[in-house]
Amino acid sequence: MKKTFKIFILVVLINLTKLPNAFSNEEKINIGLLVPMSGNNKNIGELIIKSTRMALEDINKNNIEIYPKDTSNNPEKTLKAAKELKDLGVKIIIGPVFFKNLIYLNEVENVIFLSLTNKTLDLPENIISTGVNSISQLRAIKKFLIENDLKNTIFLSPKLDYELEVKEAIKNSKIKYKDYYSYDTEPTKLTKQIEKITNYKIRQQNLEDEISRIEKSDLVNKEQRIEKLKKKYTIGKVNFDSVIISDFGESLKSVITSLLYTDVSPKDKYIITFNQWFDESLIKENNIQPIYYPSINNENLINFKEKFQKKYNLTPNHLTLLSYDLVGLIYYLSIKNDISELDKLFKKKNTFKGKIGIFEIKNNKINHKLNFYKIDNKEIKKIF
Repeated sequence: MKKTFKIFILVVLINLTKLPNAFSNEEKINIGLLVPMSGNNKNIGELIIKSTRMALEDINKNNIEIYPKDTSNNPEKTLKAAKELKDLGVKIIIGPVFFKNLIYLNEVENVIFLSLTNKTLDLPENIISTGVNSISQLRAIKKFLIENDLKNTIFLSPKLDYELEVKEAIKNSKIKYKDYYSYDTEPTKLTKQIEKITNYKIRQQNLEDEISRIEKSDLVNKEQRIEKLKKKYTIGKVNFDSVIISDFGESLKSVITSLLYTDVSPKDKYIITFNQWFDESLIKENNIQPIYYPSINNENLINFKEKFQKKYNLTPNHLTLLSYDLVGLIYYLSIKNDISELDKLFKKKNTFKGKIGIFEIKNNKINHKLNFYKIDNKEIKKIF
């Protein structure tokens, strides 16, 4: 009997040692991951899964486990996957990636979702937007305007679905500006609108009137003055010293080109845009430079890309860097708080320094403290 009892105790001890952290004081951290693992965007999901695995290796703790689930870029499938994660005991989830997949997640109670979207309006209460949002960008732009004593700034924003987000961010950031204009992205309409904003026709007429006046004058050097004036496009100043354009890619280039057409040069007026993620095509466009914009830490991004490429032989995107940081953020918060107390986890004021930059956490919101960059002479230069 005693022998049988000893064998039983031995078997129990062996089984306990096989369980992770069986005698550890560290609480088990189960993190869900909602990403597209099938469909058109499955490559994005694959990169994010790899980045979270890399984060786990770098943290090097046995008490963290990640459970990936497929959203397939489908709101109904996202809800089903989220409920499955909850049934596994998961209380905090990284994802989904896309805003449209959030619509049913308010049905999943007592779970927090760290969505990779940068949209902050109309989110369910259990969703925290972790992307580089408009408020974060405008705070950095505001700092740049103050440091350069720019007091006559105008906003140019396309008539797209995120315009309301931009307007709300302008209000929340309390940034000072002179005028706000919405524009059509269709090139012909855009050019006419920029002409109106810059008083191009009036300034053009001013030039013609001045040439006519000198031609009729008795000035000794009038031929030289006329020749000089004919090299110009307009006469007269615009009533702003800087332009903030909440646009991207080819559409952004069209806006700046339209400004150039109306004789407003980036070399004379500050052209400031939203985060461009170090778009290579903008670097090549020397004629529309200099351009200023806020963004994540470029040096950290370059280092992360090199590490990721070396490990997986794949090129990461900014979402992979963000998801990498979110694993670290959850671990950091779990050290300072009880991971089970989700109602307190993201309400306290905290800061976390990740690869993407500094996360500022308060009242279930995450903003980013961004750097500021200038593209000039086909080079990226850090300003702050």
